[in-house]
Amino acid sequence: GDLGPFNPGLPVEVPVWLAINLKQRQKCRLIPPEWMDVEKLEEIRDQERKEDTFTPMPSPYYMELTKLLLNYASDNIPKADEIRTLVKDTWDTRMAKLRLSADSFVRQQEAHAKLDNLTLMEINTIGTFLTQALDHMYKLRTNLQPSGSAESQDF
Repeated sequence: GDLGPFNPGLPVEVPVWLAINLKQRQKCRLIPPEWMDVEKLEEIRDQERKEDTFTPMPSPYYMELTKLLLNYASDNIPKADEIRTLVKDTWDTRMAKLRLSADSFVRQQEAHAKLDNLTLMEINTIGTFLTQALDHMYKLRTNLQPSGSAESQDF
C-alpha cells in the first residue's frame, strides 16, 4: 500500500515491519503500544493469576509484538527489562493454565473443548500435543473395544 509522506517529529501509525525497518536505519523512534506499560502489564499478570479461565489479552499478538519491539527498539521503551519479565510471567501463567486444561481434557476423555481468549501463538504451542494425545486416545479406545469377528475360546 501507499505509505508516507512522513513529516519529521509527527507520530504516524505504520505496519510493524516498516517501523522496525526504519528504526534499524535510525530514521525513526518507536512509540510502544499503550498496553506496553509496567502498571498495565502488572494488572494483566495479576488478573491472569487470579482467574481460573483465560483473560483477554491486550493484543492478539502481545507476545510477538513484545519480542519484536524489545529486540529492535528497547532503547525507545521505558523499563524494557521489567516489561520483558511481566510479559514472560503472564505467558508462563497462561501456559500453565493451558497445560492443566489439556491434562483435564485428556483425563476426562472429552471429545471437544472450548477455550476462550487464547492467542494463535498459545494455540500453536499446545496444538501438537493435543492432536497427538487425541490420536493416542483414539487408538486406545479402538484397541479396547471387543471385535465382533473374534472367536472366544475356553480353556
